[in-house]
Amino acid sequence: MEFGIMLPTRADSWRVVQRAEALGASHAWFYDTALVNAEIFVAMGAAAVKTDRIILATGVITPSNRIAPVTASGLAALNLLAPGRIAFGVGTGFTARRTMDMAAMKLDDMERYIREVEALLRGETTEVMVEGKLRRTALLDPTPPLHNIADPIPTHVSAFGPRGRKLVTKLGAGWLGSTGTPDSEAATLAEMRAVWAEAGRDPAALHSCIVGSGTVLAEGESPDGPRARAQAGPLAAVAFHALAESYGTLHGEEADTHFPFRDALNAYRKVYAAYPEADRHLRNHRGHMMKLRPDETHITGDIIKAFSLTGTRAELVDRLRGMRDAGHSQLAISLPPGQEDDMLEGWSEVFAAL
Repeated sequence: MEFGIMLPTRADSWRVVQRAEALGASHAWFYDTALVNAEIFVAMGAAAVKTDRIILATGVITPSNRIAPVTASGLAALNLLAPGRIAFGVGTGFTARRTMDMAAMKLDDMERYIREVEALLRGETTEVMVEGKLRRTALLDPTPPLHNIADPIPTHVSAFGPRGRKLVTKLGAGWLGSTGTPDSEAATLAEMRAVWAEAGRDPAALHSCIVGSGTVLAEGESPDGPRARAQAGPLAAVAFHALAESYGTLHGEEADTHFPFRDALNAYRKVYAAYPEADRHLRNHRGHMMKLRPDETHITGDIIKAFSLTGTRAELVDRLRGMRDAGHSQLAISLPPGQEDDMLEGWSEVFAAL
């Protein structure tokens, strides 16, 4: 199973990517949340010239935030710097849109966008939707060349529901999912492979990247300690961010029914309700996947264990073997700022022991 990393993007993320490459990581995925992270094409460009082997991927682009010609041009320019090492990760948008007080995009709109970007990267003249109208355009052919579309740029789609998984299959794309329980991870991949096979695709050709984070604990170290809170706490908080914003909707009520930490959720909802109403979406996502805020005291060791990959080295080796044996291609670990060196060392040892 491949070892990937997910980065809350900084202009100097190349330093982390360079170290990850030296430790055997196959992929570096760059978050594209413009109001929380730095500009991905700046960071990926620097990483492209500072590394030799690692695949550099957008993780993930939100179509509404970048029109297709801009995305295609950026990817193809990166591909000139790192030929064959660029990947196009795309999704309907969680934080990238919620930080602008917007819900996720419709899958049909994302599908059209993906097809536009892919057509441009094949060198085709195609129609793209810009300002509500289809407009005929293409990557032109300047001299000297500014783009590389000869080396393939694979597409990976972030998809969590049945319709999203069907779209992955329809496009023949790679699939980005998230950690859950061992049973849920295996079951979701089995469902994805079944849809893939029904469409006449070879299940062995499906690239499945599961995204998570967590702390490699020393023997006797508490998951409620400062290291685990800094490394795994930001991921554990994401479920609360999502449920706080969906409260009162049918989806939120259904999610509440199965949520295992209702008291903690209610405690966070009181925090959320106290934010200034006009800025709740901003306060809710400040520090998303990067740090626990001082008011996120509801995140306990039990929650960290439940919502992240946190355990001793031996426990995590067993956990990853289960992912590998279920058929997942890659696990990508999110690295909060300031925790990268310690996490890279610990997680590289876990992967080496598989």
